[in-house]
Amino acid sequence: QVQLVESGGGLVQNGGSLRLSCAASGIIFSFNVMGWYRQAVGKQRELVATITSGGITNYADSVKGRFTISRDNAKNTVYLQMNSLKPEDTADYYCNTLNLISQRNYWGQGTQVTVSS
Repeated sequence: QVQLVESGGGLVQNGGSLRLSCAASGIIFSFNVMGWYRQAVGKQRELVATITSGGITNYADSVKGRFTISRDNAKNTVYLQMNSLKPEDTADYYCNTLNLISQRNYWGQGTQVTVSS
């Protein structure tokens, strides 16, 4: 059974930082691309960042230079370091995993990030 458990969300002031974590179980972590997505109220879910098992990263233009995705394959955990946060970063953030062999993907339950102005 695949489980993705996010943590680290919360309330932060404009310009602040947060670090999200996502612990994965039930998957062969090294076969999977890991990613973070977000969904603001009234908007569609959008890509924030992804990282392959080899460390290749991809970011949405809106977060480039401010957010950093990383993974610890030994701990089956992916992180999202978010710096210089803006009110428009306020959203529910979801961890995602995509198995490159089966093409199945799974979602975590989400963690809320609120940036106050």
